[in-house]
Amino acid sequence: MEKETLRRIILEYQEVISKVQLVERQCRFEENGNYVFVGVRQAGKSYLLYQRAQQLLQSGNDLEDLVYVNFDDERISDIRTEDLDLILQAHRTLSDRQPVLLLDEIQNVDGWEHFARRLANQKYRVYITGSNAKMLSRDIATVLGGRFWLNNVSPYSFSEYLNAIHLQLRKNWQSTRQQDEVAKAFDTYFRFGGFPELVNVVDKRAWINSIFKKILLNDVIVRNKIRNEEAVRMTVRRMAECVKQPISYNRISSLVKSTSLSTNVQSIIDFARFLRDSCLIFSLDNYASKFVERETVKKHYFVDNGLLNIFLTDPDTSLLENLCAIHLHQHYDEEQLFYYNKNVEVDFYLPDEHTAIQACYTMSDSQTAEREVNALVKLHAFEPLQRALIITRDEENIIQKDNGLTIEVKPVWKWLLEEK
Repeated sequence: MEKETLRRIILEYQEVISKVQLVERQCRFEENGNYVFVGVRQAGKSYLLYQRAQQLLQSGNDLEDLVYVNFDDERISDIRTEDLDLILQAHRTLSDRQPVLLLDEIQNVDGWEHFARRLANQKYRVYITGSNAKMLSRDIATVLGGRFWLNNVSPYSFSEYLNAIHLQLRKNWQSTRQQDEVAKAFDTYFRFGGFPELVNVVDKRAWINSIFKKILLNDVIVRNKIRNEEAVRMTVRRMAECVKQPISYNRISSLVKSTSLSTNVQSIIDFARFLRDSCLIFSLDNYASKFVERETVKKHYFVDNGLLNIFLTDPDTSLLENLCAIHLHQHYDEEQLFYYNKNVEVDFYLPDEHTAIQACYTMSDSQTAEREVNALVKLHAFEPLQRALIITRDEENIIQKDNGLTIEVKPVWKWLLEEK
């Protein structure tokens, strides 16, 4: 690795930082904090670095103080841990001031966390991104020693999506014609998801297929040296088809083997972990289960509706529940968000907030409506609820039950825009 190559890269990206046009995202930064941003590919982590760089410029930092390095750059694809100090040496040829470091996709370099810790110890300000949830593992968190804030970056929320398409909500938008504009915009978001780059893409399905293949190949199969590629692909497909259901690893194994592919339960457990590590999926536990069952039976959701939609032929009900899961997962961690399945089935349960949520595409069928309402009523009898919701595609209502429970029926696109 040559210092001159890194010097040229630093100068090139300083020019990019000064010119790039951004859709600002909702992210708060501690003034002197160091950050690690983790998320699925193309979720917008690089643009968060650009956003932070422009904020630093606005607050008085000089452009030559900012050092942005993208480790996906083919010119430094062979960089090793022992070469990382060349970044600092290259900057010293440009300035004698201590830089702010913005290190993009640094997980490509084995042992990066030791370099990051040294920078923090030497009082550099550092911002790091990576596409692998292993960057949040206990081992790396231990090495970083609490010196970094850890932040998950997801594709656009619905409010961010509206901002990206330049639809600014007026104060009383729900009582104006703008409500129709919001509902129309939601239909695209609902089916194709919130990847930032997708906003201006015409053939959205082809773009999403391309991103999925990159995630699966690079972040799952190659990174984990998987030989049985077809079994991994079928595991993802079966998870997509069963996205609304609690499912055991044993059951997934049986579904994969039913297609004449060779696998076993341990392999499926490993595949699921690799898919979570790539940030492609996330999983919820059953609040009512004992520990052993929590570890073996879970509900698996996709981090973006567009990724889920490429597998489904009749997607509406699955997309609705998956979107509810995404929204909740963005606001609550794994110790706060569950599903409930013991004598009653409820899609989402927040025990700390005494809140239960059902996802139901339409309440027009009386039997479906009765089932969704009765599940919440039954849960309320032994886990008293302060809030109960049924999230639908477009329907809205208030249901008062004799036991004092009030059930809010809300359109998903209104619920997603509630202030938190």
